[in-house]
Amino acid sequence: MNIQWYPGHMTKARRMMQDNIKLIDIVIELLDARVPVSSRNPDIDQLANNKYRLVILNKCDLADDSVNDKWKDYFSHKGIKVITINARSGQGMKNITDIVKEACKEKIERDRKRGIINRPIRAMIVGIPNVGKSTFINSYAKKACTKVGNKPGVTKGKQWIKINKNVELLDTPGILWPKFEDETVGKHLAFIGSINDDILQKTELACELISFLISAYPGVLEQRYEADETLEAPGILEGIAKNRGCILKGEELDYDKAASILLDEFRGGVLGRISIETPVDNNI
Repeated sequence: MNIQWYPGHMTKARRMMQDNIKLIDIVIELLDARVPVSSRNPDIDQLANNKYRLVILNKCDLADDSVNDKWKDYFSHKGIKVITINARSGQGMKNITDIVKEACKEKIERDRKRGIINRPIRAMIVGIPNVGKSTFINSYAKKACTKVGNKPGVTKGKQWIKINKNVELLDTPGILWPKFEDETVGKHLAFIGSINDDILQKTELACELISFLISAYPGVLEQRYEADETLEAPGILEGIAKNRGCILKGEELDYDKAASILLDEFRGGVLGRISIETPVDNNI
């Protein structure tokens, strides 16, 4: 499965980040808790060099809780502040300003010594498409500041948002890198919906997901779809199609529909709390 996707507006977004990073005190990087490595933009480390950092693992309610803890330990050991949240429900949101202030405490102290008191911390929020950035901003600001959508690339331009007296936030469009060095990254992003399904082979993607689930979460497909997990992935997808009545005219099975059901239910957490990546898996 070879996935390459880099719309033109993402090139513009990267340039925009480079132009505005000098205005910023802290970079807040929003990741999908299910795929923290694949949902990181490799450019961010270079772009955010010498800036304070906060990593937020969003959609933590969809990820395996024990794996969330492993990722928190991983980022903490790298010296990066990290928290887990569910931006949609508000879980973990109330402490963000305190954590931002803690991350920027050296800057706040420098300002105080220069007689600058209560100047808002300027933060840049970054994240790849469909990681929940707009939902996070609206939840953090407690108002609908940004256009929210469930398709990648809804945020198209930059905007400043006053969160409270302590924090001002610069929103930027989600960006992806021009080339996936490892096709596993593209596959994992496709699993969670960060790549538009219209450009993918859904049945192939569903079979890849089936293979992962059998290996990492045995019993999940059997419980949900009465699937025979001793079969190969295509045979299991056939079983899902039969279980869900995915039938075309002439009694032919609709594999595309079965694939869509599986992907949608995985992405929505219907199959349970599932993490695609762990620090050990990624040898980091």
